[in-house]
Amino acid sequence: MASPRIERPDLPEHMTWEELEQLPDEIAGQIELWDGRVVWVWRGPAEHQEFTNLLWSGLRRCAREHMSADPEQCWRVHTETNIFFGTSGKSDFVTPDFLVHRCLPAPYQDVRADDVLLVGEVLSPSNTQTDIDEKKARYAKAGIPWYWEVALEREKSAIAMVRAFALEATHGELPAGVHPLYPANYLLIGKWTPRNTPSIDIDFPFPITIPWTELEF
Repeated sequence: MASPRIERPDLPEHMTWEELEQLPDEIAGQIELWDGRVVWVWRGPAEHQEFTNLLWSGLRRCAREHMSADPEQCWRVHTETNIFFGTSGKSDFVTPDFLVHRCLPAPYQDVRADDVLLVGEVLSPSNTQTDIDEKKARYAKAGIPWYWEVALEREKSAIAMVRAFALEATHGELPAGVHPLYPANYLLIGKWTPRNTPSIDIDFPFPITIPWTELEF
């Protein structure tokens, strides 16, 4: 969730992608557009970047291993890559810390939400629960099947817990007249800590096994 903390310039509340492109890279790189609304995002300390890269490395290794066994499958794993919502336009996007998407027909194409299988966020102490909930809701609304949260230890440079969520497209039975705040939501389907499990193990969106030794700072 983010970029280096710098002085925020005075910008309008709403912008287009074309207007965003006119800003200096160090400014534009700290902004997401939520239906054209300017949303500032901050990068955490060095640990945030390191654990993002370690998760990327583990997921990439697992994806490659499975693709070598099944050449008909093709995935790409990236860090801090924009995901654009809708079938066209670029003024509605978010930038997860890491993601997995289907291979695209040609290089240098924009990543659209329909092609994304998994998004993940490395949570820093500066992230508020409101920030987390709102961004997670956007991923769910876009129909992205899997969402991961990576919580860091506060007293040492280490991962405290990884949680995996699956998209629930329909909600359960509610009392008469009660409606969910969000049309789609994620359900917790797995969590792993270095104290309780030797590795992160899950079969979706492809078989994933990442030992904690690969995730050490």
